[in-house]
Amino acid sequence: MNTIKGVPISSGIAIGKVYLKKAVSEEITFTKAESKDEEKKRFQASRELAVKQVEEIYQEMLHSKGEQEASIFLAHIEMLNDTEFVKGVESVLEESGCTSEWAVKTVRDNFVKIFEAMDDEYMRERAMDIKDISGRVIRILKGDVNAGSLKLTEPSIMISDDLAPSDTAQMKPELVLGIINETGGPTSHAAIIARMLGIPFCICPRITSLVNNGQLLAFDGEEGNIELEVTEEILEDYREKQETFRQKKLRLEKLKGTKSITKDGYEVLLAGNIGAPEDADKVQQQDGQSIGLFRTEFLYMNREDSPTEEEQFAAYKETAEKMQGRPVVIRTLDIGGDKEVDYLRIPKEENPFLGYRAIRLCLDRVPFWKVQLRALLRASEFGNIHIMFPMIVSIEELVQAKQILEEVKGELRREGAAFNESVPVGMMMETPAAALMADVFAKEVDFFSIGTNDLIQYTMAVDRMNGKVAHLYSQYDPAVLRLVKKIVDSAHENGIWAGICGEAAADKALLPIWVGLGLDELSMSPVSILPIREQIQGLSKADCENLVKKIFLLRTGNEIEEALKHCR
Repeated sequence: MNTIKGVPISSGIAIGKVYLKKAVSEEITFTKAESKDEEKKRFQASRELAVKQVEEIYQEMLHSKGEQEASIFLAHIEMLNDTEFVKGVESVLEESGCTSEWAVKTVRDNFVKIFEAMDDEYMRERAMDIKDISGRVIRILKGDVNAGSLKLTEPSIMISDDLAPSDTAQMKPELVLGIINETGGPTSHAAIIARMLGIPFCICPRITSLVNNGQLLAFDGEEGNIELEVTEEILEDYREKQETFRQKKLRLEKLKGTKSITKDGYEVLLAGNIGAPEDADKVQQQDGQSIGLFRTEFLYMNREDSPTEEEQFAAYKETAEKMQGRPVVIRTLDIGGDKEVDYLRIPKEENPFLGYRAIRLCLDRVPFWKVQLRALLRASEFGNIHIMFPMIVSIEELVQAKQILEEVKGELRREGAAFNESVPVGMMMETPAAALMADVFAKEVDFFSIGTNDLIQYTMAVDRMNGKVAHLYSQYDPAVLRLVKKIVDSAHENGIWAGICGEAAADKALLPIWVGLGLDELSMSPVSILPIREQIQGLSKADCENLVKKIFLLRTGNEIEEALKHCR
């Protein structure tokens, strides 16, 4: 087969010779060390050198690419200095008496296993960052500082089995025509850097076994098509695609400053999902109209104790100020399920997704939760902050959460602290229970935000990470779409707005359905904002409403997905 299908990550057309980069074999075996103390010193020296190397990468990225691109490597420095990582390695050295190489490998493998098992895609991709920093320390310990380094001398398409963020940072954009990696996803740091640099990127398992160094290859980073044998006809076709893509980029840039309005005047607010204040820059760069989801749990992770009120206040204030009065929807702590935080000492559960997580944890640990609510309210004085509660399934939970918020407001008033007295309060709609009671909930909140990832999981009773049942996880399933309709209808009947902040928000096939159902806001990865805006401007709401009527007559997810393909 000369044409294979990959997973598109960063759009663009690449034509060029293959530069094959395979991971260097570690060959680390358990070996007893002569001295535990000497091994600890050896590990610390290697870790400190690794920090120095990453700081150099950070400075290089800062000067050549900018603060946004460089911030990835600040996270790597934090990981290298993280007490859980450092103490974890020292603990293995002390308990087993092994060499530092084995200890770092052991701790790395444990962290990677935890992150790769998480349901949240963003968190799964952090496993690659753990591999990157650990691999750097191991190479220093082994004296192979330059092992696996890039040796590109001419413009090429890079093919790799395990491309790390630091590999991507080393690349000279003028020499990298495109990247195909065997692992990873759209939220991996390697993918983020590639998108920032405008480099086409695809994921294709086993690709390194299908190509040779120097082979001519072409691929489409938007569709995922990879041409293993480039004929003159294919070459001409891909050159035409390159010119079309160049024109498309120019067209999308011109959309900045315009609104996401259909041909018959229906406007949809396009927002960005973020996990840290610096991510607000990406939303602004893509002309996002707001932040539809700030995942605050990332402020709590990879540290020994919970962030203080002042730390959180600073993060929320910075984000609000960056958005200059545009809405910033901040979800309160959503820990539990696939997101573990050791210092919270959450008991191990047989089924954590149905257990002690999100609002359930916060309502059980009120003094702990009030720290976040205080920070959020104080920051609301500096911008248009909206507070959103996750995983609400009953009216009792929502009433209790609102009462606690009012208690915090009273405390701040007595202290003379300024805050927005009428800060909007909303809730995630991510369970069938919430969807079925949407008309009741709508009388208690200012907005709904539909978390499609969890709504699909709970509606279909399926773990999408379980390969045996993953085929049942579908955002096209009629049961899911009917619940979305009920949520939106209930919101509008009660005078509040409804949005989507799950992955389905940026699904181009489903976009006409979202418009037809009357969604007010779609929040997505910032890079999707302009392409979705362009699509909205080409739609008619009346046509979309007629499409919804036809789609809702279909009985299966497969029928709906197939029907939507012919509507694009």
